[in-house]
Amino acid sequence: MLSAFSELAGNLESIAQQGLYRSRRIIESPQGIHLNLDGRQVLNFCSNDYLGLANHPNIINAFKSAVDRYGVGSGSAHLVCGHTTAHHALEEELADFTGRDRALLFSTGYMANIGTIPALLGRTDTVLEDRLNHASLLDGGLSSGAKFIRYAHADAADLDAKLTKAQGNKLIVTDGVFSMDGDFAPINALAVLAKNHGAWLMVDDAHGLGVLGKHGGGLLQYNGLKQDDVQILMGTLGKALGTFGAFVAGSETLIESLIQKVRTYTYTTALPPALAEATRASLKLVSTEHWRRDRLEQVIRRFRVGAQQLGLQLMSSTSAIQPLMIGDSHKAVAISNALLDNGILVSAIRPPTVPRNSARLRITFSTMHEDAHVEHLLSVLADTLK
Repeated sequence: MLSAFSELAGNLESIAQQGLYRSRRIIESPQGIHLNLDGRQVLNFCSNDYLGLANHPNIINAFKSAVDRYGVGSGSAHLVCGHTTAHHALEEELADFTGRDRALLFSTGYMANIGTIPALLGRTDTVLEDRLNHASLLDGGLSSGAKFIRYAHADAADLDAKLTKAQGNKLIVTDGVFSMDGDFAPINALAVLAKNHGAWLMVDDAHGLGVLGKHGGGLLQYNGLKQDDVQILMGTLGKALGTFGAFVAGSETLIESLIQKVRTYTYTTALPPALAEATRASLKLVSTEHWRRDRLEQVIRRFRVGAQQLGLQLMSSTSAIQPLMIGDSHKAVAISNALLDNGILVSAIRPPTVPRNSARLRITFSTMHEDAHVEHLLSVLADTLK
């Protein structure tokens, strides 16, 4: 007689045979351009710490001071006794930072997305999502019970056609900067379509917040879009802002509705208040230190020019995410391992994170990368890909 879940071992073997097995690397140092990995130092090109803030002394000191004041854990959910002055102040500052009426903190971006979408839709409604949206957006749409429609990637014409046939309340959902391709959603066109069809637009700006816009307000600030254009903005705190957590920003009515209805907000412990204070310090740096965004743009341009000269098959991206298309999963892993042998850490991204036959190296850049780091990466890539 077979035991319960006897197929698990076979499933693992199948995953490995397809070149899709995932393993964790144990980092022995703070986040930064250089990481200590397995007893040696490597050059890091796979972090989302785009502005180099994850180990910034101002943010560390804010965290330490807040621990002295608030302790470590928040002890409860926001709606019980876990919502502190630190949380509330951060929500107000995030609303101001993004140009929205209010903001609501969540523990993670995943929880924000899978909680927000079902709270707004029912079975008679329609959610329309970009085909390459992040898994959390897709999961949120699927779990909402609404009719779930995917439109061709960044294709406003395809979305327009699908909106024409959509029933009930209509919610358009898209990434702002796509996490595995690095390209931008055609956000202005989507906002126009939303208005024309009486729909709402939700944007996950996890990879645009802090990096894009005059003051780091993200893709919406970069494109001059207001709350009336994009009704629901989700942002994360663990990427360019260098801390942890997420938020949803929008109108007073939206945020009050989410407080009442979102299960992933109601039924979980609030973030530690010290993290909220650390993020407040981060927001000050993001808002005022414009040189971080300027420097990041320089690093990206330098890499793309060098990669073009080498004939590397980069995807069309001007963001800090620069994917190098490989195709075969086994080959992508082999190249990633070869780079690591040369002291460079770059992740191989494979299905199901990306579509079949589109495995890639996801190269990411930081404000803190120096020109010499970029040149070294290009040199090792050229030798490895011969």
